Amino acid sequence: MNDPRAALTQCAWILADEEHESGLAGQVTARGPQDNSFWTLPLGLAFDEATPDSWLLIDDQLQVLQGLGAHGIREPNPATRFHLWVYRSRADVHAIVHTHPPAASALAAAQVPLVVGHMDATPLFDDLAFLAEWPGLPTADREGEIIAGALGTRHALMLAHHGILTAGRSVQEATFLAVFMERMAKLQISAAAVGGVKPVDAEQARRARDFLRTDRIMNITFEAWTRRALRLRQGVNP
Repeated sequence: MNDPRAALTQCAWILADEEHESGLAGQVTARGPQDNSFWTLPLGLAFDEATPDSWLLIDDQLQVLQGLGAHGIREPNPATRFHLWVYRSRADVHAIVHTHPPAASALAAAQVPLVVGHMDATPLFDDLAFLAEWPGLPTADREGEIIAGALGTRHALMLAHHGILTAGRSVQEATFLAVFMERMAKLQISAAAVGGVKPVDAEQARRARDFLRTDRIMNITFEAWTRRALRLRQGVNP
């Protein structure tokens, strides 16, 4: 994987624009160039503050191998430790998004799984796991083992009493899935007022997923979101 810091920065801006920011709770990481290493933001740096220079490359002991950090902070968030377990168990995963966005967090607090009930949710069809019990603050190895085990071979996970996790083959895929998880959680809550979400037909959901999860569709969507993020930061009407 090429240096992912530009894409990680764009991912962080997109997530900030989509209201995924939740204090220190959100983390975005990408697999590093050596075993048991990954890129992450310094502790306390908000998603919308990210720049390509602010990312830290850390090892499995959370020691900084490379990167200057930002605002005098060069300490990684200890909550990123559980990402290591996902990377260790899934060679196909190159980027992880973990956030506590409002609507998905509401479903998580109610222990309600996300339902694939709309075309925009179909990228998650048969690729979304649900962890019914909160394993605790994910700063230790046991929590990492639980979360990685719950994710299994899938690329998205709803964690009860917690939030969401997406594990992508690329930063673009992890971002794509995270954005649509929150948007569909919001839709599911709104739909509760008019009878609730009904699952999409499985065959049709699979066909839609296989189209929407192609690299081409995910990448051009990510690029459009990035252009919007740049316009917002340049003070241009989006």
